[in-house]
Amino acid sequence: MRRHIPTTRALLVFDAVARHHGVGKAAEALCLTHSAVSQQLRLLEAQLGVRLVQRTARGSSLTDAGRRYHTQIAADLLRLENHTLEAMAQRPDGVRLLVGAVPAFAERWLAPRLPAFLALQPSCSLHLQVFPTQVYMEEPAFDVGIQYDDAVWPHAAIEPLMDERCVTVCAPAAQGRELMASGDFRRASLLQLSSRLGDWEDWMAQAGIVNAPANTVAGHRFDLFSMLVEAVRADLGIGLVPQYVVARELAAGELVLAHPYVAAGPRGYSVFVAPHKAQDPLTMTFVQWLHAVVDVL
Repeated sequence: MRRHIPTTRALLVFDAVARHHGVGKAAEALCLTHSAVSQQLRLLEAQLGVRLVQRTARGSSLTDAGRRYHTQIAADLLRLENHTLEAMAQRPDGVRLLVGAVPAFAERWLAPRLPAFLALQPSCSLHLQVFPTQVYMEEPAFDVGIQYDDAVWPHAAIEPLMDERCVTVCAPAAQGRELMASGDFRRASLLQLSSRLGDWEDWMAQAGIVNAPANTVAGHRFDLFSMLVEAVRADLGIGLVPQYVVARELAAGELVLAHPYVAAGPRGYSVFVAPHKAQDPLTMTFVQWLHAVVDVL
């Protein structure tokens, strides 16, 4: 069956005309003649059967159809370029591993430990990507992923990796530190993670906190743990976060525990292996390395 896909040359010319608002400037940007650009536009319009550019005495501008088409193909051209650059970046003598992970886990737990893995696999080129939470992805584009236990990846092999432990943290100069350390949170300003609004209530129940605020879901909200941690550093309030997220700040004294209790988090983390990578030696080595690192913690 015939595929209705224009040449990349024609699409790049049209993209340049759209971005530079005219044939002449597009020709200069592409180092082509004015007639060569015009010819590519005519060929593209003939293939589509739609007028994309209207020519006037003052120059050229996109038609309504041209604006809609450019909006659609501009992102496709960028993706094609990124895919090409990614292929060019592959080392001829090496192998590639695509790892997707929960953002906070990727930044605060996995990335600092990756040098140890790459020292064992010097020919490996690792690409660490965000594995979004609470988003259904029918076929994630990863070789292996680290996600919450309840994530869905059809047909992937799933292995439990580690439990989550949560702590309360505040700035060293936070008011009411002594009260909070003794279990009195009535005047505490609780910072909230948008996706975990019930966590404070659960933590206080586990910790046996009797003197709790009247409303444990009120307070400033943040979409990411990284945002919340920065708000705690700025003494905007008290944060409830996974222990690994603030290990660096606690060790440096930039943050302190608001209360000594360490609670079991609402979720654990699992390793997801893509179906087509179930027998891949590098993927299996990475999974085994993850388990080994967790076992010694």
